[in-house]
Amino acid sequence: MQTHASIQARPPLSRRARTLWLAGLALVMAAIFSVDTTTHYEVAAAVFYTLVVLIAARVLRGRALLWLAVWCIGLSVFSFALTPHGDLHAGLINLAISITAIIMVAWLVIKMEAARDAAHAAQAQLLRLARVKRLDGLTTAIAHEVNQPLAAIVTSGHACQRWLGQDPPKLAKAELALNRILADAARASQIVTRVRSLSRGEPVQAVAFDFNAAVMEVLALSTDELERHGIELALELAGNLPRAFADPVQIGQVIGNLLLNAIEAMADKPDKAHVLRVGSILKEDTMILTVADSGAGIPAEIQAHLFDAFWTTKADGIGVGLSISRTMIEANGGQIWAESAPNGGAVFSISVPVEPRP
Repeated sequence: MQTHASIQARPPLSRRARTLWLAGLALVMAAIFSVDTTTHYEVAAAVFYTLVVLIAARVLRGRALLWLAVWCIGLSVFSFALTPHGDLHAGLINLAISITAIIMVAWLVIKMEAARDAAHAAQAQLLRLARVKRLDGLTTAIAHEVNQPLAAIVTSGHACQRWLGQDPPKLAKAELALNRILADAARASQIVTRVRSLSRGEPVQAVAFDFNAAVMEVLALSTDELERHGIELALELAGNLPRAFADPVQIGQVIGNLLLNAIEAMADKPDKAHVLRVGSILKEDTMILTVADSGAGIPAEIQAHLFDAFWTTKADGIGVGLSISRTMIEANGGQIWAESAPNGGAVFSISVPVEPRP
């Protein structure tokens, strides 16, 4: 599956637009201060300073945004001191909540911008690699694999902005989205390292790991796509499996490719109910994972070309996803194969060695 993610930096504002923007923010802050000062303690108007921090993230970065948050906290405390009436105990609680919200929103916004900068840097590095002679095939492979976590970073970034934009902000959910951004940034770095190692013929970094847990971790990253397309997930993971012995990053990337391909196959037929079946079994000394979709299946004429490099039936495809998956699986001592399901759809399977007995 080809996933195209465009992570674009926001265009800088002109000096005049920046001045007007900051003046507008100052008016908003003055309005919040006025309302917070003239209302009762029980009215937590200071929490709206979180919106000021979110809006200011358009023109302010890093230390400047942090200082704005400090100003908002100072105004909240000053307003509390000037408020003439209300329940003092309730006011203290609301002040503490407002200050905590301002600090959390500022911290999350700063961290989210840092994660986006890391994603931009990763894309810039890929573009530089594309200009180096004799690295065309390697660059294509890395771009294909890294696009998945980069797309996930964009999705999580947008989700984080939505949670922070709620009134009041959903800080816990925003923090979860931020954690996903950081995890996907680290995964992108690992993928680049592993693909480059494969291209140089270096041995895989095999370790023992929980196979079902690795499958569930990748499925968690696909939850949003499954829900967006209305696809039901049916899990048939065998219990008490021994530990697998392979490179968990490469195996996870292969599983992710198969899941995204299955989702895309079913998304092409939105007029019917779809089920994604994921199962694991132990066969002798090998772990086998199957990913079955209810899409159109595999036509006989393309069966022999599924795993060929740069061969694809997709209008916007480059044909490296399954080819890279086969390279990764075989480098880890396993196999990958595909077949059409009897009742329609396709079934992709991979085998992974189990941990050697002592």
